[in-house]
Amino acid sequence: MHPPRMSAPSCIVPPTEQLVIRPYLVPLLPTFHGMESENPYAHIKEFEDVCNTFQEGGASIDLMRLKLFPFTLKDKAKIWLNSLRPRSIRSWTDLQAEFLKKFFPTHRTNGLKRQISNFSAKENEKFYECWERYMEAINACPHHGFDTWLLVSYFYDGMSSQ
Repeated sequence: MHPPRMSAPSCIVPPTEQLVIRPYLVPLLPTFHGMESENPYAHIKEFEDVCNTFQEGGASIDLMRLKLFPFTLKDKAKIWLNSLRPRSIRSWTDLQAEFLKKFFPTHRTNGLKRQISNFSAKENEKFYECWERYMEAINACPHHGFDTWLLVSYFYDGMSSQ
């Protein structure tokens, strides 16, 4: 004899409008496993790009994102989503905020900000290689909050240290 299967209500409260998910869309969605090596900002950007490409007529883009985002999560990330308090997510903004809070925590942001602000050229590194490495660091943390003049200053100081 097996116990009955119980499923908790979803953490997502979708708007009342209807959306039919076309089966061909799901395989096109990017996936996120919740691994340290994955960039949640890049995942959201790629996910939004796919959604924007296939937005259906009458449904809002927020509804589409709320309905499709769970299909992008696998393994640790799916477990995280299923552990959220039922009916706690009411908008795409809410879902993004919770996702980023979990998978791009403050210590990761602080580490990347230190990498940007303490940047230095490697020995015998060509200028363009140095620039590309610096831009990768900046792009890895799009919410760094540094003004452009400060970013230029960090790069200049890092180049001058050689």
